[in-house]
Formats: sequence, C-alpha cells, structure tokens
Amino acid sequence: MAKGPSMLLENAFVDGPVCGVDEAGRGPWAGPVSAAAVILNPRKVPKGLDDSKKLSAKTRETLEVEIKAKAVAWGVGFASVEEIASLNILHATGLAMCRAIEALAVQPVFALVDGNYRFKLPCEVKTVVGGDGKSKSIAAASILAKVARDRLMVEMDARYPGYGFAGHKGYRAQVHADGLLALGPCEIHRLSWGPVKLALMGRNPMAVFADLQDELPFED
Repeated sequence: MAKGPSMLLENAFVDGPVCGVDEAGRGPWAGPVSAAAVILNPRKVPKGLDDSKKLSAKTRETLEVEIKAKAVAWGVGFASVEEIASLNILHATGLAMCRAIEALAVQPVFALVDGNYRFKLPCEVKTVVGGDGKSKSIAAASILAKVARDRLMVEMDARYPGYGFAGHKGYRAQVHADGLLALGPCEIHRLSWGPVKLALMGRNPMAVFADLQDELPFED
C-alpha cells in the first residue's frame, strides 16, 4: 500500500525554516495561475494532508482553515493572465511562487518545490517530483493554492457569466467550449492557448482536443 506524504524531507533540514511550495492552474484555458508556500509546525501538522487532487472540495476547504491556523507561516500568490501571456506559463508560475514565499510572515531558508523544474525563488530550492504525495508541506501548499484559485474562479463566474467558471474553474469542459463559441473569449481567457485560438476560429475545442492536453504548455 502506498504511503502518503510525510515530514521526512522537512526534517532533513536543520539550518532554518523549510517551506513547501506548489501551484494550481497551469493547465486551464482561463484564469491566473496560483501558488502557495507553507511552513508547517512539526508539532501541529494537520491530519489528512495529501495531494489536493486526491481530496474533495469540502475536505480541501476544511484543511485550508486548519493549515492556516496551525502553520508557522503561509502565503499565496498569483500571476495574472497578462503575466502568463508576457512571460509564458512556466515563468508566470515561478512568479506566483515568488509572491507566495514573499508573503510568508517567516522567511524560509529552503523551499521544497513540487516537480522537477528549479524555479529561481527567494531561497534555496530542492525539487521533489510527485512532491505533493511525499511532503506534507508541499501537500499543504497544494491545498492552499487550489482552494485560493477555485475561490477566485467562482468570483469570476459572477463577473463573466456564460462560461461556467464556477463549475470547471477554467478547465476543459463542454459548457466552457460552448461559452467560448457563443460569446468569444473574456478578459481572463488565455488567448495563446490552443483551445481558445480554435474557438476564435469557430472550431469546437472539445472536439479537436478530445484526446490531447488541454493547452500548449509553454507557448509564449
């Protein structure tokens, strides 16, 4: 049986605070990318921390409150659609991570970052492939980043009705494609994304991208 995340990676660092860092929203057709950084208190680690994708929305929201109450420090950062367009999604993700770390009330000496890309951050970095399933700090960050972005996309649904943002949070969905075809893109759509470009040409992105990734990941 596979084990869940632990504090082993965090406990290996003794020179100062270690934060976990993760992002949410690299793949959607619309909306910003978010990131979170969390320094957990090893004596007050919330139970049930795991990769946010494995948890229900209700569980994520419950854990969000507990993480914020018990952590030594936490921070959330965003990079806007405009910044994604100008920097590309990879570098915009790094910008959101920098903002999350800078928002921490206690600055870390080391960051455990989910994935294999070594972003340039305000402290030393250790990448951890599948980190949200290995490190409780990264798992906590994945939860905060996901909940913060989902909450923002629900707000965007009220501001930009017709696309169904509250349901799919900007990701691939038939109601999203229908809205794009009927209304065209709104201010928070990622215009360089393949599905959005297809909709602008009057083509159904759900049909074309049925068996492909949702986006062209690092397209400028």
